[in-house]
Amino acid sequence: MTVTYWSLLIICPFVFAAGLLDAVAGGGGLISLPAYLIAGLPPHNAIATNKLSSSIGTVASTTRFIKNGCVDWPTAIPSAALAVLGSIAGANLVLSINDNVIRYVMLALIPVLAFVVLRRRNPDVEDTVPISRDRQFTVVCLAALIVGMYDGFYGPGTGTFLLLAYTQLAKLPLRLAAGNVKIANLSSNIGSLIVFLINGQAIVPIGCIAA
Repeated sequence: MTVTYWSLLIICPFVFAAGLLDAVAGGGGLISLPAYLIAGLPPHNAIATNKLSSSIGTVASTTRFIKNGCVDWPTAIPSAALAVLGSIAGANLVLSINDNVIRYVMLALIPVLAFVVLRRRNPDVEDTVPISRDRQFTVVCLAALIVGMYDGFYGPGTGTFLLLAYTQLAKLPLRLAAGNVKIANLSSNIGSLIVFLINGQAIVPIGCIAA
C-alpha cells in the first residue's frame, strides 16, 4: 500500500488521541485501530501496522518500569515467554481468517471492549487476600498466555485485561503488577509483530510515523 498524506492526516491525530487515552484510562487501541481502517487499510494491514506503532511506544514505558524496579522478575520472565507464544498463535490465527470476516469481528468487538475497558474500576489493592506463590505464578503465566493470544489476534485492551488478572486474581501489588503487565505486553507485541512482518502485513512507514 502506498503511504499518502491523506492516510497520515487521518491516522496521526487519532493515534495521538489514543496515546492520551492510554495515559488516562488505557484502551488506546480502541481509537488507533479503527483509525487505520478509516484511513483505508485492510483489516490485516490495520492490525499489523497498529501493532508496529504500539510496540515502539511500549518499549519506552517498559524501560521506565524496569529502571524504577517495578518488575517481579521470577514471574515476569516465564510469563513473557508464554505471552510471546500466545501472541504468535493469535497472529497466525487472525492471518488465516478472511479480511471481510475480520472486519465484521472488529466492528462487533470495538463497542463491547470500549464498554469493558472504560468502565473498569481501579484495582483495589488495599483489601487483597494473600495467595501462595505457586498459585500466583500459575495465574500470571496463564493470564499472559491467554491474553497474549488475544493480543496477537486483535489487541485493544490487552494491558487492562492483564492488569486486572495480575491484581485481582494473582494478587500482585499494583506497582509490580503494572511493571509485569508492561513486560508481558511488550513480549506479546514483539511476538505477533514478527509474524506480521514475516507475512508482509505491517506497513512500516505508516507504523513508524504513528509511533
